Amino acid sequence: MKLAGRKALVTGGTRGIGAAIAARLVEGGALVTVTGSSSGGSGPSGTDYVSVDFADIEATERFAAQVSRSDFDILVNNAGINKIAPFIEIVPEDFDRIQLINVRAPFRLCQAVIPHMQKKSWGRIVNVSSVFGKISKEYRASYSTSKFAIDGMTAALAAEVAQYGILANCVAPGFIDTELTRNVLGAQGIEELASRVPARRLGQAEEIASLVCWLCGPENSYISGQNLVIDGGFVRV
Repeated sequence: MKLAGRKALVTGGTRGIGAAIAARLVEGGALVTVTGSSSGGSGPSGTDYVSVDFADIEATERFAAQVSRSDFDILVNNAGINKIAPFIEIVPEDFDRIQLINVRAPFRLCQAVIPHMQKKSWGRIVNVSSVFGKISKEYRASYSTSKFAIDGMTAALAAEVAQYGILANCVAPGFIDTELTRNVLGAQGIEELASRVPARRLGQAEEIASLVCWLCGPENSYISGQNLVIDGGFVRV
């Protein structure tokens, strides 16, 4: 129960990586709130659920104001979307929506939690990036733009707030075995993708959660401003 008494917010915490992070934080004793886009949604057992559409600027602003009054000690910005397309065929509205959810919302939530963290001289922020925020490939311009941006934002934020005991980092997952991944790729696609990873398998959401929760806990006392890749070695070959 190393996080007993800590209040944590995990965006996009209803499934996949976000749900695994939220569940692990609950196991650590934290009081966890998760967000999702569905009005009738729910998070893992032991969490509180809030519905918010981060593509809606007004909704994001209302939620950020609520967060600023909620005294969160831990913030995990996990909510994100992706839409692939050839560069010249990217619809501007799609590009903007990805930036609203993947960059602007984390930016506003970081602003919302920092004053409380400064008062307590303790805080942990983890922004979930992607290997496509370290490298990129065709058809990923919108997504990579957002994930490279979140890395730069986190680095600048960390440089300002570490002096107050607030440690901010990114975690960049590789290919993770989630329900969405399996539905999109199928068994053959999963096998082909795994063959390109040195570890010869996809990662598990719980493995990402372990790293994130360690960064959010008391054991992490000096790691800040980093973008930590957890991908089975994929980006190094």
